[in-house]
Amino acid sequence: MKPMNVTGQSNHFEHPTEFYLHERYKQPGKNSGFLKAYYALRPFMPRGIQLALRRVYAKKQAHVEFPRWPIEPILVERANAEMKARIELSTEAKIPLINFWPECYQAAVVLTHDVEWADPGVRNIPRVRELERKYNVVSSWNFVAERYPFDKKIFRALRDQGCEIGLHGLYHDGKKFSSRKIFEERLPRMNAYIKEWGVVGFRSPATHRNPDWMHEIAVEYDSSFPDTDPFEPQSGGCCSIFPFFLGNMVELPITLVQDHTLIEILQQEDIALWKRKAEWIIENHGLINIIIHPDYMVSDKNLRYYEEFLKFITAKDNLWFALPMDVAQWWRERSSSHVANPDGAASFIQGPARERGTVAWATLENGNVKYNC
Repeated sequence: MKPMNVTGQSNHFEHPTEFYLHERYKQPGKNSGFLKAYYALRPFMPRGIQLALRRVYAKKQAHVEFPRWPIEPILVERANAEMKARIELSTEAKIPLINFWPECYQAAVVLTHDVEWADPGVRNIPRVRELERKYNVVSSWNFVAERYPFDKKIFRALRDQGCEIGLHGLYHDGKKFSSRKIFEERLPRMNAYIKEWGVVGFRSPATHRNPDWMHEIAVEYDSSFPDTDPFEPQSGGCCSIFPFFLGNMVELPITLVQDHTLIEILQQEDIALWKRKAEWIIENHGLINIIIHPDYMVSDKNLRYYEEFLKFITAKDNLWFALPMDVAQWWRERSSSHVANPDGAASFIQGPARERGTVAWATLENGNVKYNC
């Protein structure tokens, strides 16, 4: 079977949106022999050899044809093409819609942290939070339930600062989605921790995922699908910079390259990749969702990457800095609402989004779709 050409303009409409969101473009059973061997042998490798092998293979991964990296525009371009066609058919040359984000914000930003170990991960949380307080932002912290011991007083300390807690699986061993049997064995314990901890969000360790099973986890939202990431153990991506639904669960895509990949694997000397992708997401009204591991923010050099990003992104105008649970709640409200009187000047929002939402107008400027509210 020949690989499908899914990157060209001509076939944007050959597949439903879910074909991309659920990663149906992948060929079943096709996986890199290198990656299988690498992850099987990794527990026995010295850290230096692990990184050396990843760096060599990353050069090949970065040139994957689909989803393109670091930006895969297929769903953005598809949505713009559909809106352009609607505008051209409209007698008013404009289409009303509920703005993508509350209160007329242009784009949304969530700062998330996956805590992989007690030391240095949990131990380094105060240092990372000190940096975030400097820029007046809050964040979400995902903990692995049974991989390491930690004092759960950290939950209250973070929540008192306005932060959120999430579940990051049971063990971080990469097996949860390896078979239906293992998933069903672990699901009751995961759901028990979710209830005990009082959390509403989940991120799968190493971003392992299955779009057909995720909704069985008893949370309001998941954040395990990158929009595009060829470097993770489960490469690929949902191609979306917007939230979407998996059953009743809201999926919040990871839209910036992970800190470990940027710093350790790609060995970037600056945050140009983060800046470039963030600018594109803002331009297209999407969700900036970044993962920073406190485990890797130990050195001053690494922490500077995060500070440079915070300085860059907080200097932007009209961005909604929110917790993941708030973004998920907003997306539910928006999806359950609609614009009333869409053909009149007095258009308004009906539904749960009416309290925070605003009506935006899609128009054409020089042939391109623009949204104004």
